[in-house]
Amino acid sequence: MGTDKPADYRAAGHPGATAGAADRGVHVGDETEGSRAIAYSSGIIPAPRFDEPVRDSVAAHTYRTWPVDPVSARIDSVSFFDPDTDDELSECTRGFGKELRPGICAEPPPEFGDRIPGDSLHVDDPGELIVAVPAMVGFVPERSLVVAVLRGATDVEQSPIIDAVVRFDLDQEGGSRRGLAAAYAECVSHICAAEGATEVLAVIVDDRVREPRRTRRNGVGSTGPWGTLIAAFARRLARAEVYLEGAWAVRAIEADQRWWSLLDANHHGTLPDPATSMVTVAHVLEGRPIRGTRSELTALVAPDEELARQVAVHLDSARAFAHERYAAAVRRGDPDGYHRRALEHMLSQIANIDSGVVLTAQEYAELAAALRDRTVRDSLFGLAVGDHAAPAETLWVALTHALSGSDRADAATLLGYSAYIRGDGPLAGIALQAALEADPAHSMASLLEISLRTGMRPDTLRRLAYCGIGIAADLGIDFGPVVR
Repeated sequence: MGTDKPADYRAAGHPGATAGAADRGVHVGDETEGSRAIAYSSGIIPAPRFDEPVRDSVAAHTYRTWPVDPVSARIDSVSFFDPDTDDELSECTRGFGKELRPGICAEPPPEFGDRIPGDSLHVDDPGELIVAVPAMVGFVPERSLVVAVLRGATDVEQSPIIDAVVRFDLDQEGGSRRGLAAAYAECVSHICAAEGATEVLAVIVDDRVREPRRTRRNGVGSTGPWGTLIAAFARRLARAEVYLEGAWAVRAIEADQRWWSLLDANHHGTLPDPATSMVTVAHVLEGRPIRGTRSELTALVAPDEELARQVAVHLDSARAFAHERYAAAVRRGDPDGYHRRALEHMLSQIANIDSGVVLTAQEYAELAAALRDRTVRDSLFGLAVGDHAAPAETLWVALTHALSGSDRADAATLLGYSAYIRGDGPLAGIALQAALEADPAHSMASLLEISLRTGMRPDTLRRLAYCGIGIAADLGIDFGPVVR
């Protein structure tokens, strides 16, 4: 298996869920004495988190979700202009992000909210938990350390909840395992502090590891080199009063693969078929894709250089035409008329692309010019919480492929925000990363990235969508009901 390495090193995560999302849960139990259960609920909206440089070059990707060795917990998943003058923040975004405090982890975990699902799905051992990991992070991790942050349930009789999941690349350049353990622990402890969590679980997925053999002397096997890393990781976490309640290793998340505990070499088992995981099934039924690798996500926002060149040919004329129309509207005393027509054009193209229409380079250029109007762009954030969110994301993806520079950053930011709000943290992080690579000074992409990185819950960010809905309403355009 290949390395699952991000294009950039940022902590990744997914936003929490919105009110009204379906509550589903998973209960992970272990037969060992004193074990607890872990519950997972998949009606959540993962918050975006990015792959941003963290100390010691450690790549962390946070996603909201949870897991224990004596395992028991629950994953709660209802559970983040005037043309050519878009550098300033609009009324929707002024003051946004003032409460954010960047940490060493860039990509925040997905949030699940405060409610405990009443119809939790139940799994009986760590193997069931491990095969649920791809659903929790949105893709099948490889050569990764996955850490689940646990939040205590409000009722003492209920299982703790997996509130966030953080993924780290194991293939880090330079540094000792002890150094990596310290950096991993620092990132996780920051997230735990933000969440008020004191317990975590860990899973190492690495095709190079081997299940430890039992010794002749006492039958107890060694946990191997990753066991050493996990031990150092646990010690570092304990200094921050965060405790590692369970840790396992597996070569790949596939049916019949062997897993074993990194805290007790005599505790081991075999993975069930991931396709039959109740968590996976719940995600699929909800239309939430589980990608085969992280590279499938990065491909979604990869630039199409040939198409971008074709679009660039039409950009100047499209912008000049937009400017002329805006100037004419101002002379008529009706600047809102320009904003309204530009927004209506965006919405019509969303409907077209959702119907399978292939846009031309000229049409992409016209859309790029429309997005340069701050009023139009800000209103489009409102689509993230309505019935048209999925079709809109289809257009944002297409524009991210077709545009370059600040235009690409605008489209990628809209995509990242929509993914953040619906809980697809991995996609949100990658989209925002693409936005900042295209335009490092993009203010909204920066604010959203910090929000993801510091674990801001999606519900807090929904006010941006509501503001967008209000802007559209002021222009006489109804985005429809809020559905998520």
